[in-house]
Amino acid sequence: MHQRLYIEKRPEYADDHALTERLKTRLDLAGLQRVRRLAVYDLYDCPAELLDLAVSRVFTDPVTDRTRDALPEADYTLVIEPLPGQYDQRADSAGQCLRLLDDAFAPTVVTSATAWLFEGNLDDAAREKLRTHLINPIDSREKNLADTSLPPHHAASPVPRYDGFRALDADGLAAWHAAHGLAMTPADLAHIQRYYQAEGRDPSETEIRVLDTYWSDHCRHTTFATQLHDICFPDSAFGQALAADYADYRAQREAVYGEAAAARPDTLMELATIDAKHRRATGGLQDVEVSAEINACSVYVDVDEDGKTRPWLLQFKNETHNHPTEIEPYGGAATCIGGAIRDPLSGRAYVYQAMRISGSADPREPYAATLPGKLPQAVIAEGAAAGASSYGNQIGLATGQIVEYYHEGFKAKHMEVGAVVAAVPAENVRRDTPQAGDLVLLIGGATGRDGCGGATGSSRAQHTDSLHESAAEVQKGNPPEERKLQRLYRNPDFARRIKRCNDFGAGGVAVAIGELADGLDINLDAVPVKYQGLSGTELAISESQERMAIVIAAEDLAVMQAHAAAENLDATHVATVTADDTLTMRWQGDTIVSLKRSLLDSNGAENHQHGVAPAEPDPAASPLNITKTDNWVDALKTQLASLAHADQKGLGDRFDHSVGASCVLLPYGGKHQRTPVEASVYQLPTDGKTHTASILAHGYNPAVSAWSPYHG
Repeated sequence: MHQRLYIEKRPEYADDHALTERLKTRLDLAGLQRVRRLAVYDLYDCPAELLDLAVSRVFTDPVTDRTRDALPEADYTLVIEPLPGQYDQRADSAGQCLRLLDDAFAPTVVTSATAWLFEGNLDDAAREKLRTHLINPIDSREKNLADTSLPPHHAASPVPRYDGFRALDADGLAAWHAAHGLAMTPADLAHIQRYYQAEGRDPSETEIRVLDTYWSDHCRHTTFATQLHDICFPDSAFGQALAADYADYRAQREAVYGEAAAARPDTLMELATIDAKHRRATGGLQDVEVSAEINACSVYVDVDEDGKTRPWLLQFKNETHNHPTEIEPYGGAATCIGGAIRDPLSGRAYVYQAMRISGSADPREPYAATLPGKLPQAVIAEGAAAGASSYGNQIGLATGQIVEYYHEGFKAKHMEVGAVVAAVPAENVRRDTPQAGDLVLLIGGATGRDGCGGATGSSRAQHTDSLHESAAEVQKGNPPEERKLQRLYRNPDFARRIKRCNDFGAGGVAVAIGELADGLDINLDAVPVKYQGLSGTELAISESQERMAIVIAAEDLAVMQAHAAAENLDATHVATVTADDTLTMRWQGDTIVSLKRSLLDSNGAENHQHGVAPAEPDPAASPLNITKTDNWVDALKTQLASLAHADQKGLGDRFDHSVGASCVLLPYGGKHQRTPVEASVYQLPTDGKTHTASILAHGYNPAVSAWSPYHG
């Protein structure tokens, strides 16, 4: 049985005028007179006698909404729905509310869409402008209202085997690499071929996709592991500064590694981390927690609570989601902050403080100036702000500083950064090595197709068709589910039983579970799913959000599942730690992955870069140069009129800084609360009274960084 609902805001609560003016101005639609929006819900297997109850209690607010039996007439109507397989928070939330309302709604399925009604003189070109602007092919499509059938779930096909792979010659392997759209390099594929030649078998589709994901830049930072050779510096003052820094780096390496330093290659990763390693080796940084598990920086701190001092772990992490936000602004920015939260959360720490930093080209740019294959700058900037604020506000995360930088360089790629701080009493954290027979539980959200290939997609070179080819790559956030995970991890008895934990981000099951131990036997049939029909490969690499993988002793299974159920979370046994060194995945009676740890941990073929010569920036073009002027008033006016000094309070007001009542510095201070603060400052989330606070700050100048990354 099918019912359809059309829900519209009453005129006094609608935003028709603002919406009309925005579309009219941005899309240059002089003939557009009025825009209306309606929510469309399709209900399947809904008890007819309970429909009125559902409408009044779930789908409408009697004060602000009204229900229609059909869409009103309009000059042009466009109905947009999420792509099949994409997570739809509106429909999911409605379904949950129905089941809370009455058990009779248990079989009811809800789908949602948005109807746009346009009035005015709109020719075909104007209608195409509206379609192009409102439909992002990454996540949505036009809905056919005449089709009232529930999208069918197709049975998944068996995972194919690539027969003949190990016998390919060099040319055949290069053609195979190009045909399969892999993020890995041809050298990586040759490295894999040698493994299967030694194994005497050909790979499965899932094994190739798992390796492509495991070795992606996103998961393994392979670019930063590239070995650098023949490094030379310009013969100038700039080159001398670089050479001095390089000599300092070499001296630190020798102090850290001793005689072994000579055999270690130069890499960007070594350059980035040697200072911390040197400080640790020479007696500093002893308060840093060192563990095989940490997904965020973790530091021991003394916290006062009700006049007593006890050790806590303070954790902090930042995450970038530049590529996902570029192609799907709302979802990319939402899962940026969601991913940043999950990293310290997997370390058992409660996340209570955040900061959002973004970079955009001029959002006032006319839509006609949009680069081919790109979304308009205003669409990216506004959608990203909405996604980041919505996720943080729903999960209950205080965001104390919000800054957006403007520079033309961001037209090539938007910048999206989420930074968080978390803390936990040290006594609640256990770091153990998994043993054979231990169980791996998957806790939280179910698995869907959203996020399939996200790690490899963000690691692959982009082109003008990337926007249309990446529909499944951007994960869909579910903040209410992650909020439940946050509450669960604050339970000391639950946290202390976790031997090791990993969050589900890039790579899905393959990486989140695959990194927990050397030997693992994973049952993909046990993985909870959002809908039927997922293939074994999709189950292995889907990056669906709000999931955690934990290792526990077998005897703790019942109590851990009970703790999860108390927060309305599923805790499913999906894998077992084994004594061998093989990552095994089984699906529908077939072993579709059997990979030795030695291959996984090799991170693919070695990458080499010869003749490394940093480019010297033009001193005359330096934005650090101070231009002297006698007319300083006009110079100041010019500076203040630039986007770099735009008032961002409206942007900041979208984020809730007051969650938890622990804010020390308001985002805007001063007599009139109009002066932006220099840092985010919050008290730690203790149960009692505390005077301990954490400070989160940043510094960045895009003009300097674009001119010279070294100076930046």
